[in-house]
Amino acid sequence: MASRKLRTPEPPGPSSSTNVNSPPPMPPPPSLSQITKTTRTVNQRRLSERKNSQEFLQQQPKLKMLYGRDLKDYENLNVEDLLNQLSAEELEQLSEEVDPDDSLLPPSQRCKEQTFKDPTGPLNRRQLLNFLTKFAKEQEDWPENKKFVPGVKLGKTWVPKPSDNNLNDEKIILDMEDGAENALNNASEADLVDLAGILGLHSMLSQDQYHASILNKGQLSNDKFESIVKSTKPRKAPAPEPDNMTDPEKTAKQIIENDPGLTELNWNNIKYIPRETFKKLFNGLKTNSNLTELHLSNTGLTDGPAEKLVEALRHNESVRKINLESNYLSGPMLRDLIEALLEKQYVVEFRAANQRPTIMGNRIEMEIASLVQQNKSLLKLGLNFDVPDARHKVAAQLQQNNDNCRLKRLASVEG
Repeated sequence: MASRKLRTPEPPGPSSSTNVNSPPPMPPPPSLSQITKTTRTVNQRRLSERKNSQEFLQQQPKLKMLYGRDLKDYENLNVEDLLNQLSAEELEQLSEEVDPDDSLLPPSQRCKEQTFKDPTGPLNRRQLLNFLTKFAKEQEDWPENKKFVPGVKLGKTWVPKPSDNNLNDEKIILDMEDGAENALNNASEADLVDLAGILGLHSMLSQDQYHASILNKGQLSNDKFESIVKSTKPRKAPAPEPDNMTDPEKTAKQIIENDPGLTELNWNNIKYIPRETFKKLFNGLKTNSNLTELHLSNTGLTDGPAEKLVEALRHNESVRKINLESNYLSGPMLRDLIEALLEKQYVVEFRAANQRPTIMGNRIEMEIASLVQQNKSLLKLGLNFDVPDARHKVAAQLQQNNDNCRLKRLASVEG
């Protein structure tokens, strides 16, 4: 199709004739003021449309569509098929956008190796060290502002400030009583060390000197004021206690026979005592009238044999001290033992701390406290209470029992 050439029509003159087939005349070009008004109107219209669209998006709920598809459709997409459609360059670009703090990816994927150079050969450590040494020697030193000259000092030389000797010559005048000055002049240095410890000048003394002055042990004759820290001679550890060689079977038989020569029974730290031996001891304790102290600490005593001890304490009238520490007694069993003491009220000391079940419970502790308040003979109780109320009640009752015992003793002395 041949292109038509448009001609700019000439304005018709007064004598020219009008052609019917000729195109209509073109309107004159717009002026600059008309273009400015039109552009301003279009810009205002676009700005109003943009504001309306932002208000519309703010009024809409959260995003439910993505690229024209519902978000639920993306959950069923096969990720492997999508990755197979990507090229090598796209996969490389995707791998660079991985979050390095993503704990769901292994460290090898999060910290990707970014060295693309081919290795030049196997690692030769000696050759590498020689290269680094040679490279360091060939490097030029940093330029110096002043060259080094042997024997010439660069910079300022430190000069100490002149000291004022008048302060050192000033004497301290002490107002002492008559005879105190003579006593200090005649005192030895060991006596002065002891005096410094009594006055609390611990910074001038060693630990041994200070504690000796506080405990009134006296200082050694050669003790002096020394600023050098010296280690004290370590003390020898005490020798371990010998094993308890008491025969449980023999002593249990003596308790059953009510041997008058056995007044204190000590089975402390004896391991693997049979349950039947405990039962024999407690059965014989019911009728025994000579035993005054019973020590069964760290013997592996449990609630089973201790039931026989509860029965024995309800009938025995001679035992005054009982020690059952470091065993396997439960809270209810300790409560039953303390309740059994109320029958005769002859026991003055009962110790049962450090049991395997360390927590007795609030209810058991309060029941034990109420039982102790009913006991007028108990003077010492070795138990750990976690409830402050129970601890306060037990301490108040024991204090009252001790006061009553003291008043009775004073009354008997006064006649």
